[in-house]
Parts: sequence; C-alpha cells; structure tokens
Amino acid sequence: MTEILIRNAESLLTMDDQRRELAGADLLIRDGAIAAIGPDLETKGEVVLATGCVVTPGLVNTHHHLYQSLTRAVPGGQDALLFGWLQTLYPIWARFGPEEVHVSALTGLAELALSGCTLTSDHLYLYPNGARLDDTIAAAGEIGLRFHPTRGAMSIGESDGGLPPDALVEREADILADAVRVIDAFHDPAEGAMVRVGIAPCSPFSVSRDLMRDAALLARDKGVMLHTHLAENDEDIAYSIAHFGCRPGQYAEDLGWTGPDVWHAHCVKLDGQEIDLFARSQTGVAHCPCSNCRLGSGIAPIRAMRDAGLRVGLGVDGSASNDTGNLVQEARQAMLLQRVANGANAMSAREALEIATRGGADVLGRPDCGRLEVGKRADIALWDVTGIDSAGSWDPAALLLAGPSRVKHLFVEGRQVVRDGQIATLDLPRVIERQNALARALMG
Repeated sequence: MTEILIRNAESLLTMDDQRRELAGADLLIRDGAIAAIGPDLETKGEVVLATGCVVTPGLVNTHHHLYQSLTRAVPGGQDALLFGWLQTLYPIWARFGPEEVHVSALTGLAELALSGCTLTSDHLYLYPNGARLDDTIAAAGEIGLRFHPTRGAMSIGESDGGLPPDALVEREADILADAVRVIDAFHDPAEGAMVRVGIAPCSPFSVSRDLMRDAALLARDKGVMLHTHLAENDEDIAYSIAHFGCRPGQYAEDLGWTGPDVWHAHCVKLDGQEIDLFARSQTGVAHCPCSNCRLGSGIAPIRAMRDAGLRVGLGVDGSASNDTGNLVQEARQAMLLQRVANGANAMSAREALEIATRGGADVLGRPDCGRLEVGKRADIALWDVTGIDSAGSWDPAALLLAGPSRVKHLFVEGRQVVRDGQIATLDLPRVIERQNALARALMG
C-alpha cells in the first residue's frame, strides 16, 4: 500500500457535485486513488506540504495534435486561415517518421504537464514513413500522463478532390484494420485506466462518408469513443453545404456521429439547432479558444452550449495552430472570449476552471477523473499562490484571474509527474535538445 498526504492546502477546489471549496484541508492518496479529504489527516507515507497552494483536480485536455510541436511558428503558416495553413504544413509533416512523432509527443506532453494537465487526448491523423499511434502511447507511458489517443486518418487526397497531399492519405480498409489493432493492443475500458483509445477520422473534408459511417460502426462494436473536427470556421460550413447539402451538425447525425460516445473539436460555427441537437444527444465538444483566435476562426458559442446543457471541455489543439500547449492559459482564454462575446459576467473564473477539469473528464467519458472526491483517481494539481502572479489577490482560488500559469506539483494516479515546477519523470533538457535538432533538420 502506497500513501501520499497532501497537507494544509490554502484552498482545495473539489469540483465535486457540490463544488465545495475547503480551506486548510488535507488530501490522502492511497494506491492511485483519493482515500480521504479533510482536516488533520495522518499517514505513514510521504507528506507533501500544500501551504500557500491552491489544490485542484488535474486539468483535462480534450483535443490536441502532439506531433505539431515540431512545427511551431512556421513562417508560411503564421498568418494563414485554416485551409491555407494546412496546405503550408502538410508537405513538412509528410517528412516525419517514428522518431519525430515520438519526440514531439514527449515535448507536448511535458508542456501540458507543466500547465497542470493530468489527462489528455491526442488526435494523430497522419502516419508518414512508418509512424504509428504506438509512438505517442509510448511517450505518454514515459512521462506518466493519463492518455486518450485517437487513431485518426485521412483517405481523400488532392487527386480525389481532398485537401491533403496523396502521400499522407491511407486506404480506408487499412485505416480500419489498424484501428482494430491499436484498440486490441492498448485500449483499457476499466475505471482508472491509463490508456483508452478512440477512432478519429480527421475531418469531413479529408475522409469519405463511407469511412465516417464505418468508423462509427467499428467504434460501437469495440466500445470506444469517436472524435473528429467539425464546424471549425466559415470555410468548413461552406464545404459541408457545397459537398453534402447540409450543415455539419446534420452531416454528423446522418452518419451516426452524435451521442455520449462522440466528441467534436472546435464547433465554432454551430447554430442554435445544432447546439440543441448535440445537447439532446449528449454529444461532447472540445473548445480550443487559442487556436480559434490564432487561425481567425471565431469565438465558439460556449455560453449558449453550456446553457443548453451541452458537455464542453477544453483543448489546446495542435502546437502549430496554437504555438503553445498551456492548458491553464487556455482556460483563461476561454473565460475572456466568452466575456468579449457576451459581457463581463458571461463566464466566471471558477466556471472556466470547471470546464477545464470535470468538464473535460466528462467529455472523455471519465467520471473517475476531473474532481477531488474519495474514490476518484488521484490526478491532482498544486498551484503555488505565494508568487508574483498572485501577489495582492483577494481570492487566490480565482486562479484564472490572478494565478500561476505553471503548476508546482502534479500527481497522476498518485505518482508525482511534476515536482517543484520541474518534470520529475523525464530528462526534459535532453528531450528539448533532440526536439530542436529534429526541427532544424525539417527546416532543411
């Protein structure tokens, strides 16, 4: 039996059903789960002092492309809209291989961990030169984050009227066969699972109707979740109407892509009927505010989605369309954008933090994560509020208004991944050195 006691938190934000906030509380971790919360707890195990810290559930990232951390701030894509941005980057990504995918995943996962993230999804939809989903799963195992990778895919290349170059598309039979392989090899449906696998055709403009439909059938047969990009910007809506004769929400429903086992990235341009459809069907949304700003896609109607009862989580999106992967900053940006769109009282700091924790966990089908309750998984972030970021704050628990953007300590399944602001499980300087060497080679 392994125990760790987190002692004397300045404030412990539980994100439980009552949204309790506890001052001076302790939290006991035992064998990867939360065993007790309250004052004056005792242990014979390790003690971590939380004096001067706000303790929250680990943050949850519901949409990412980890491989893109190798192509940050590429000059040709810095000021482009979505489709032009993709066309700039596709030829670079086509030169990736297993090492690029693995090292970029290590980099992206470490960056997430330092921003308080304990559970992340990843959408890997291209597999050049022998790269496999296995390369990212291995990286998550090395760093110790809870991982929900998705087997993405593109099947319609330029010669068939699609956006990606032919070199980056795959045969649809091969896509489905490899999805079965990775699910059988890695997916763990059990509570407390460290790895679950989803199926994720890239987007309506890079795969066929048949693949979307077949992917939904396969996912339900295997009991895994479905993920794709949807309604990201005006170009996306125009493409859907021109090619499918309907808006993206209707397209998704027609192909079996609504339900509690589905979550869509972005959804910036959902209209009221689509929001109601997703709310009724319990379909989830991954909101990526920084990427949406970076690509000029717009402000997603998150206030309307939340008011309709739609499940919403946060995503940092790829580091080539965001250029960073800081999830706590993403939560702040989500809060600010809803205020810009709807007024200063449209979203509180606590609601945005809720979206970043239990909101994302619920989108990914993980009610065992995203809240600090006895019996839930010990995925816990400690934020030091004694520094300059919080100096003068009257409400240290309002982290997204005045608080640190880097975590002090981070626990995943009760194991410490970040200690005193540094990755504890990885030689990060060596990873950064290798990442930069690979990036220089790609610049060629």
